[in-house]
Formats: sequence, structure tokens, C-alpha cells
Amino acid sequence: MYMSSLFDSLLSLADEIQAIATMIEKQAQIVVKPKEASKEETLQKAALLAQYAEVTDEEDDLDVQNGSGAAAAPITINSEHSLFKNTNLTDVVNARKLERDHLRDESQRKKEQDKLQREKDKLAKQERKEKEKKRTQKGERKR
Repeated sequence: MYMSSLFDSLLSLADEIQAIATMIEKQAQIVVKPKEASKEETLQKAALLAQYAEVTDEEDDLDVQNGSGAAAAPITINSEHSLFKNTNLTDVVNARKLERDHLRDESQRKKEQDKLQREKDKLAKQERKEKEKKRTQKGERKR
């Protein structure tokens, strides 16, 4: 009885080993076929790589000399390699210009309001002085 259970466990172990071996063989037989890319896709890929790889040795030397890394100077991209137009720079410049114009207009408006307020304050002060003067004159007359 003990021998038969030992024999059965050895058989099941051998079966498991055999199953694992066949799985490994099947996986070894599976070969991934390389993807066939069209000429258009390869040209697009080459253009993108060229667009983002446009760093010259001079720019690298400048970055190292400045010690500030890749963010020191903007990298110019040749438009012939570009698939799209990068409008970020122009958008930022226009936004800053609009902000400056808005702040300038706001400042001018505030200056005008302050000037008007000073004039009103000046007139109010004059009127108070005149009223005080009239009151003192009435008081002197009554004496």
C-alpha cells in the first residue's frame, strides 16, 4: 500500500514535469513576427526622431558651460522636419503682451480715478474752509 501511493505520487510528479516541459517547448516555438511598417510610417517616425534630435554639439557645449542643463537655451527645430507647427512660444508671447496691455490700461484708469478723487477732495476742503470762514464771520458779527 505504501509502495503504491509512492508510485502514484512519482507518476503524478512525472506527469507535472512532462506538462511543464511541453509548455516550455511550445513557448520556445512561438516566434514574434516583426511588424511590417509602411514607407509613410517610417518617414513619419524618421521625421519625429529628427525633430526631437536636433541638438547640435554647440548647443550641448553651451549647456555644459552654462551649467544649467537642457533648459538653458531653446532648441530650434527645422521646419522641414516638423510635422506640425509649434505655436506655444507665440501663444505665450501674445498672452504676456495682452497681460501687459491690460495692466497698463488698468494703471492708466487708476491714475485718472486718483486724479479725479484728489480734485474732489480739494474742492471739498475748500468748501469746508469757506463754511468755517462764514461761521466765524457770523459769530464775530453777533458779538
